[in-house]
Amino acid sequence: MSFTLIDLGSENFEFRASVWNWKTLLEIVKSFDVISEGKIRQMSYNAAGTMVSVEEAHEIGGKIREKILPGMSPGMRIFSDLSVTEKPDDGTLYRDDDEKWKNYSVDYEWLKEFSDFCFNSKGFQVY
Repeated sequence: MSFTLIDLGSENFEFRASVWNWKTLLEIVKSFDVISEGKIRQMSYNAAGTMVSVEEAHEIGGKIREKILPGMSPGMRIFSDLSVTEKPDDGTLYRDDDEKWKNYSVDYEWLKEFSDFCFNSKGFQVY
């Protein structure tokens, strides 16, 4: 499953996320308290068409740059619980309930790209 974010100002400007990245990103956004929990829940559903305003998008991009990226460096990843690791994703699929959280992370480069998308968008819709 994947998610496509389409810029509200241009249908040709989009950003793609896998479920593995998206779940972690939503936890990061939730920690910022920028948008409501209800909207975050809607954003977790594929193809729901949830809209994020230009102001919300820019604030999310800014908070990623201010609060998350300074605690990371290229090659590092952040998990859904907001812990950071230098260990690269080796593609292991964790099935044990105590380890499933390890399946969800985003790396520094992906977060930087996403924050750039947020800043360059006119808001976006999640599909």
